[in-house]
Amino acid sequence: SFRKSETCNKESEELSEVEDEHHDKPGEKPRSKTKNTFLKKKEVKKSFTCSQCGKSFRRKYNLEIHKRIHTGEKPFTCTQCGKRFSAKPNLDIHMRIHTGERPFTCDQCGTSFIQRPALKEHMKIHTGEKPFKCDQCGKRFTRSRNLKEHLNIHTGEKPFTCTQCGKSFTRKSILKNHMRIHIGLKVHTGEKPFKCDQCGKRFTRLRSLRAHMMIHTGEKPFTCDQCGKSFRRKHSHEIHLRVHTGEKPEYMCFECKKTFTSARYLKQHQIIHTGEKPYKCSHCDMRFNQSSNLKTHERIHSREKPYKCSHCHKRFSQPAYLKLHESIHTGEKPHTCDQCGKSFAIKSYLKIHEKIHAVEKPDQRSLKSQ
Repeated sequence: SFRKSETCNKESEELSEVEDEHHDKPGEKPRSKTKNTFLKKKEVKKSFTCSQCGKSFRRKYNLEIHKRIHTGEKPFTCTQCGKRFSAKPNLDIHMRIHTGERPFTCDQCGTSFIQRPALKEHMKIHTGEKPFKCDQCGKRFTRSRNLKEHLNIHTGEKPFTCTQCGKSFTRKSILKNHMRIHIGLKVHTGEKPFKCDQCGKRFTRLRSLRAHMMIHTGEKPFTCDQCGKSFRRKHSHEIHLRVHTGEKPEYMCFECKKTFTSARYLKQHQIIHTGEKPYKCSHCDMRFNQSSNLKTHERIHSREKPYKCSHCHKRFSQPAYLKLHESIHTGEKPHTCDQCGKSFAIKSYLKIHEKIHAVEKPDQRSLKSQ
């Protein structure tokens, strides 16, 4: 694109020179050859052809720049970081990263950009323009590359692979985030610089620590306006809303055609078909098909109990255990037998109780009713 812009600039300069040469001066008669000369200049034969790929150019200079694609030559070097470029305009644009120059500004919100194409893409946010539509689920996108990456969800393709651990991703942006964590914080070496001051658990990212702290504080800032259920994470809240709308937009299993509200749920489901157990405990040989199951299991080894009872000082390793324990304080028995009306705090107790009803003889039931 930079080479194209440079070529366009050269051509526009050439055309402006032609116009200047034949421009009518005040008091003179118009020259009829102006338009013909302009068109002739515009239709100059592309006489310089690349011997490698056959592409043609009007100027020898442009051909020389193009040849660097094949030779790999990059004669222009950034004095700040050492990055090399095949054309000077590319270097000039790159230098804006170091100088902080952002000459292209959005007149709607004031956001500035290094390049004009980036501003053009940004403007679609304000116009709402999403010209690229997925033919699988109907979702629309502002950029063609976003649509291309989105299609990987439907095909299951993961073309973006981490060079450190081999893990693959459907989107380049997810890989970039993964690589930043792994290289910048050296997660592959086991470094976890962010520590919880409540339970001592460590994290690779600050935002992960902040999300974890909500377990201790009980904070759930995202609330469903349909049922009042609250969530610690915005993403969990968004996924929950689909329960009310019935939306299952884009995640379908190609084995059984079952659909899911998120890529994570689909991924967890697909392991049923493969029998894969990719998550191995770092303390023993046990393996799991879900990362959440591994996380819960590893608390056996670490003895971590992040869930604290709001009525006493007792702590638990799982939220289900905490909920069960708190029913002792509240007296809540949400599981009721539809045969006799007896209630239980634990669902498993209700199931055992219902089995008793199932094996009882009809005459015993009639005697009890009398």
